[in-house]
Amino acid sequence: MNSLKPWHLLVLAVVFLVLFGSKRLPDSARSLGRSLRIFKSEVQEMNKDDSKEDKKSDPSSDK
Repeated sequence: MNSLKPWHLLVLAVVFLVLFGSKRLPDSARSLGRSLRIFKSEVQEMNKDDSKEDKKSDPSSDK
């Protein structure tokens, strides 16, 4: 497979600038960052909940 070349990223950046405009791009990036942080925290909470349930349902922990 072909790897991503630096000019591929440049073309993608130009396409984003054309589609979103230079004024909306920082807001879009900020919004994406917030969404990723929320998603990450929710995944961590799910993992904590799963580990608590595993400890409760583990029969060896009852002894």
